[in-house]
Amino acid sequence: QVQLVESGGGLVQAGGSLRLSCAASGRTFSSHAMGWFRQAPGKEREFVATISWSGGSIYYADSVKGRFTISRDNAKNTVYLQMNSLKPEDTAVYYCAASWYVTTRRSEYDYWGQGTQVTVSS
Repeated sequence: QVQLVESGGGLVQAGGSLRLSCAASGRTFSSHAMGWFRQAPGKEREFVATISWSGGSIYYADSVKGRFTISRDNAKNTVYLQMNSLKPEDTAVYYCAASWYVTTRRSEYDYWGQGTQVTVSS
């Protein structure tokens, strides 16, 4: 069992930066791949980024590639999402999630956090 709690969301102007954190509890965190997803109002939850348990495999959605960076610290049971050059279309609730393997598919994540709001003003 893995419990996930996101933090770091907020209001930022376009072009600004935010760093999201996802703190995990449970002894199996370092065995899980971790992902970030986001959901804007009226839209489906979409994949943003994922990282393998070792950090050796990382994938990004095309819409964030080159602007967002996912990383993890297994000693701290935490995964991060550094978001730079933010755009109004990045506005959404951001969720972290845990899976037993690296995947971009939402359905293959077993554990989810409650989400943190990111709002980018123009």
